[in-house]
Amino acid sequence: MQPSAHAPLNTDAMKTCSLEEFNPTFARRLIVAQLIYSQPRPCVPELMRLTGWPRRTLQDIIKALPGLGLEVEFVQDGVRNNAGFYRLNSWGPFDQAWVEQHQQALYRLLDMAPS
Repeated sequence: MQPSAHAPLNTDAMKTCSLEEFNPTFARRLIVAQLIYSQPRPCVPELMRLTGWPRRTLQDIIKALPGLGLEVEFVQDGVRNNAGFYRLNSWGPFDQAWVEQHQQALYRLLDMAPS
């Protein structure tokens, strides 16, 4: 039987997996999701500051998050179309507590200093 698109991932299986085996693209997506979730009013320039990644990389990551089952929305905040911030409404199949617990390891995997 196929699991639901929004069924929680088996974090027990993730616990036995070495984070060094994670695909860096997947790790970047988890980091950006955690930053959107944890930062007040996160926008692309703020995410650039926190990660050191280029604008286009962050835009591509944010665009890819719904494909993983995460619900992300852009909240318009001002007159200009790009004035606003992102909000993570649902972690979908992911366990936010697991991501938060492994945040430092995800940063190390990508040779990043935590912000």
